[in-house]
Amino acid sequence: MNAIDQPHAAPAPLPAADARRVILVVDDALDTLRMVSDALAGAGYAVLVARDAEEALQRFEITVPDGVLLDAVMPGIDGFALCRRLKAMPAWSHVPVLFMTGLSETEQILQGFASGGVDYVVKPLRIPEVLARLATHVRNAQAARLAREAVDVAGMGTVVLDALGRVAWQSPQAARWLDEAFAGPAVEARGGWLQSVRVGEEACTALGAGRRLAARHMGESGFSEAMLLLRSERMDAVSPPRQPDVPLTPRETEVLSWLAKGKTNRDIADILGMSPRTVNKHLEHIFEKLGVETRSAATAMAGRWLA
Repeated sequence: MNAIDQPHAAPAPLPAADARRVILVVDDALDTLRMVSDALAGAGYAVLVARDAEEALQRFEITVPDGVLLDAVMPGIDGFALCRRLKAMPAWSHVPVLFMTGLSETEQILQGFASGGVDYVVKPLRIPEVLARLATHVRNAQAARLAREAVDVAGMGTVVLDALGRVAWQSPQAARWLDEAFAGPAVEARGGWLQSVRVGEEACTALGAGRRLAARHMGESGFSEAMLLLRSERMDAVSPPRQPDVPLTPRETEVLSWLAKGKTNRDIADILGMSPRTVNKHLEHIFEKLGVETRSAATAMAGRWLA
């Protein structure tokens, strides 16, 4: 099961941008390690190898690779368990793991994905396919991480939750805010609060000094992973507007108040943590309840209540 198809075929070299990337190959079979390592080196990667899970963890302690090719079936700790351990470490969880396995049953494939793997290749391996899949996942992982870190520059933070609701990754700004909001005994409530954001529209908690931490669910960012966007805002800047004497819901009243301030639908969506489509729906209901047909008419009526 460890044989590799076309062992002497020279794979096409990867673009120069990939040359500095490090790949860890974990397999208890020496022939697989040798042949896969040769193929990766020929494609421009720097290669680390490990014979078992303990060696793989030692490699991670030295340097965090850009990707992992992992044998699913190994003596001792198998590949599935090792992948779960890697994904449980926030500093390592972003690294894409591709399983190399002779197991092609649906149950084993699902087990690989459930443990945190992003893909799998079935032995005997086809080297060009392995390289193509690996290059795609490594590039995607790097792009996703850069995008998450860039959020901090924009004054917001990012948290990624795994399938079990644990923090798989968080940007530095998000980590600082969460540490401030859930300090001391309150740290036990952090996981539940983040999970409430995942299943709801938005949640807020106090930060101190007249500020609050707001978070909203941005959607799925990977296999069973959820991305949350965090921002800090002043309490006085987000106090709910006064309810008008019409049967508007609190959310509709918020939408109307921002409309009266001249905000576009996209602006309102960003401020309230919802999609522009949801804003449109709220405005439809607002216009119907107010008996108006245009934004300007709704704004004029809102001015009497929200002045």
